[in-house]
Amino acid sequence: MLACEVWDVAANQLDDEELSIGYFQHDGATSHTSHASMAEIQSFFGDGLISKGLWPPRSPDLTPPDYFLWGYLKWRVYQNKPRTIDALKANTTEEIQAVTSDVLARTFQNMARRVQSCLDANGGHFQHML
Repeated sequence: MLACEVWDVAANQLDDEELSIGYFQHDGATSHTSHASMAEIQSFFGDGLISKGLWPPRSPDLTPPDYFLWGYLKWRVYQNKPRTIDALKANTTEEIQAVTSDVLARTFQNMARRVQSCLDANGGHFQHML
């Protein structure tokens, strides 16, 4: 599939609000940063593109789930050692559905605490304070 066809498919899956106020965070892979690919992405997202050269590598732009939820889900999904793709998919679906609103609330509270620690440290190192 050509890059423009891929972006046509992706754009059809986004609603108008997502296209107008959303951001697309590019992974920076070499194959995705050709002039043709970047032109296509830019045509959809305009100033809403976060990409190589526009965002520093290894930027601390993590989301709340990055600090706990994804690791927790991975641990839960692999706990019974799935042996097939179907078993992996079933485990993943089951564990995502089992996440409670309390777990999500605590995940976001943790992020708020981390942001406050970063502010208190004036953007300096703060991991030791958590």
